[in-house]
Amino acid sequence: MAGIKFDHVWKRFGEVSVLKDLNIDIPDQEFLVLVGPSGCGKSTALRCLAGLEEITDGNIYIGDRVVNDVPPKDRDIAMVFQSYALYPHMSVYDNMAFGLKLRKTPKAEIDKRVKEAAELLSIGHLLDRKPKALSGGQRQRVALGRAIVRNPAVFLMDEPLSNLDAKLRVQTRGEISKLHQRLKTTFIYVTHDQVEAMTMGSRIAVMKDGILQQLDTPQTLYDHPANMFVAGFIGSPSMNFFEGTLERGNGNLVVNLGPFQLPIPADKNDAVNSQVGKPVYFGIRPEDVHDMHYVPRGVDESAKVAANVTVVEPLGSEVFAYVENGGKEMVSRLDPRTGARVGQKLDLVIDMGKMHIFDRETEKALA
Repeated sequence: MAGIKFDHVWKRFGEVSVLKDLNIDIPDQEFLVLVGPSGCGKSTALRCLAGLEEITDGNIYIGDRVVNDVPPKDRDIAMVFQSYALYPHMSVYDNMAFGLKLRKTPKAEIDKRVKEAAELLSIGHLLDRKPKALSGGQRQRVALGRAIVRNPAVFLMDEPLSNLDAKLRVQTRGEISKLHQRLKTTFIYVTHDQVEAMTMGSRIAVMKDGILQQLDTPQTLYDHPANMFVAGFIGSPSMNFFEGTLERGNGNLVVNLGPFQLPIPADKNDAVNSQVGKPVYFGIRPEDVHDMHYVPRGVDESAKVAANVTVVEPLGSEVFAYVENGGKEMVSRLDPRTGARVGQKLDLVIDMGKMHIFDRETEKALA
């Protein structure tokens, strides 16, 4: 078992820096998810850890050992890719056993490990089949099993669920989480899907353009994003953003969004006082915009907005309503009892206790 450390790691391809001064400490047995849009450097970070790419500067530690110059086969890691990469002419058993055979593992030990892993993944009845006779989900489990039999110190997973359909992705991500709890090993998981990140990771590292934006627990990223990028990336539907100005009127702070003004809660004043008179970005999540007739208990109803409904998406347990007021558009996540109808006005309450204010220049969170 081993912890992982990226210590001021840079990776350049010619003049292009793909990883920029990456610093991450991953304790033993943690499930860390690297998340971000395509090209943010998350897969490159994983490949550098695996030894498939050489780093340009800095150090990577597995346990107490610097592994910059250690060959991939000696790093005690196992990697699962988006592509299953199974040998089509081999049975499931032989695919899972292949790496152990190359390491001259005794036959009895190979048999024991393969059957234990197959039982763990519920594929024991498939050991004699060839990959072409398996479904996508079964092939993915075989790829996981091939990694498990090695008993590595660290599991690396690079978008392993991307080739599965939506229902199977949900099922398999639950199985991977259970697998982590059973094996008690360090897992590092790369995905572009923020739902996967939120549901699987004990901590999430959000990346953009090779730079770590924020590293924290899923709930902290959701409640206290460090900047606009994290705020917009975490959460579905994405946070609503508006350009506005902080102003003081009658002794109270408001954010002026043009067509309407919203009161700043008293407990947020200290955080934003220095920005009075300055342009800012205002953010509010769709789930914090409520139909006036179905406001949850405890929500201050002083911030009210009337808006025109442009699109309604009923989902059974909730309704997404896209609304507009004076050119300002936003999405709201409403109680399913809402009377929202396209083309009609809807009275909304915005939970200003859950608002976010960002500096217009740096896009860093202020409140």
